[in-house]
Amino acid sequence: MQRRSLLAHLGLALGALGLVGPALAQQPAYPAAKPIRLIIGFPPGGGIDFTARTVQQPLQEALKQQIVVDYKPGAGGMLAATELSRAAPDGYTLMLANTGPFAIAPHLQAKQPYDPLRSFSYIGQISQGSYIAVTRPDHPAKNLKEFVDWARAHPGKAYYASAGNGSSTHLNGELLNQVTGLDIIHVPYKGSAPAVQDLIGGQTQLMIDAGTVLLPQVKSGKLKALAVTGTQRDPQLPDVPTAAELGLAGMQSVGFQGLVGPAGMPREVVDRLSAELAKVLAQPEIKAKFAQAGSEVHGLNAAGFSAFVKAENEKWVKLIKERKIQLD
Repeated sequence: MQRRSLLAHLGLALGALGLVGPALAQQPAYPAAKPIRLIIGFPPGGGIDFTARTVQQPLQEALKQQIVVDYKPGAGGMLAATELSRAAPDGYTLMLANTGPFAIAPHLQAKQPYDPLRSFSYIGQISQGSYIAVTRPDHPAKNLKEFVDWARAHPGKAYYASAGNGSSTHLNGELLNQVTGLDIIHVPYKGSAPAVQDLIGGQTQLMIDAGTVLLPQVKSGKLKALAVTGTQRDPQLPDVPTAAELGLAGMQSVGFQGLVGPAGMPREVVDRLSAELAKVLAQPEIKAKFAQAGSEVHGLNAAGFSAFVKAENEKWVKLIKERKIQLD
């Protein structure tokens, strides 16, 4: 009796295994199971939003799966990055990474919410570009050196806007303070778009942000470009000098953007995403869109992107320690 019962249970178990085996074998290949969620750590209208919208459609077509953009602004992009670090590493939750939350902001916390180098799977770099220092058209300064002289002559009256505490725009302002010995006052906003609007409105006097954010405002005459922070002039602004040309060589910096996921993603998923992203970035029309926005397609594979982010972390950590910057 006991033997028959044991055999019956064994038969049921084997039958269940027989059902499970085909079910596992029929799991759809990535990313066929469901839409991909792409987190953006800033409000609509900024440079990171431009990048998301530029690559979203062609990447959807390449992957044959919908990509849903999900805005999660706050804490200079760290809220979104923290959420990503806790997501399932299955490739269905990704993020558009940029300099602030992935090379700067976590190092400003007494307790890091995540480790930029260990909490994520780096998939591929998308773009890289100089920052542009801008002011209102009616400001007396014609370039960044003249703005520095004006700020020195008006202590306590110079304010720089940023996209939020811990953002690249925040640290660019602190870099200028370090290079010049000034104390231009930081005014943080919840994203680049509102910061730009208040700069145009006269509430602040300076902002140093990506071309994808500021070029349209410069070309429309709403803002005036004072300098670019790269090693070369921006082809979109050939008459605007580099900071180094103005004697501010220490102001050299570039911003980056790229695709990341949570740590622990399967290698085959990372490789698939990296390969499809590279194909998208190789399209002439995509390169042209970035160039017109003052940025440059700078595709790096997973390993190259990870190494680049590591170097950027080391650079900004050095500034943070020297300036003794901490947000809490």
